[in-house]
Amino acid sequence: MIASIRGTVAEIGLDRCVVETGGVGVLVHATPAALAGLRRGAEGMLHTELVVREDSLTLFGFADPGERDVFESVQTVSGVGPRIALAMLSVLTPDAIAAAVSTDDVATLTKVPGIGKKGAERLCLELRDKVPSTIGTGASGAGE
Repeated sequence: MIASIRGTVAEIGLDRCVVETGGVGVLVHATPAALAGLRRGAEGMLHTELVVREDSLTLFGFADPGERDVFESVQTVSGVGPRIALAMLSVLTPDAIAAAVSTDDVATLTKVPGIGKKGAERLCLELRDKVPSTIGTGASGAGE
């Protein structure tokens, strides 16, 4: 796993950036919060998660380890992949996600593009027991 990346920010887009490190430009899909902290031409650092698929290796970047932990946790729910997990973090903060899950606030979760009522209910059901140990606390969830 690639846990973080540091280097010169070569490009910044709406949902991605390119970080030059070791002579290689690495494309990183990122949350708006992570991208807001970067400046083109300056050194930047992102906490990352590498998602390996049969046909791709995709790097996702986050402003802090708590965002990355939420990204990992929500993907354990059936039907939630990296794109929806990133969309959740684009609309809601990690603490807002934790609060919505722990209080079964389906209305808040359905504000995320790609999450309907049934998906929000599934998120609440499957993540409820994980909220204190992983979501919104910055804990890594190691040992689970």
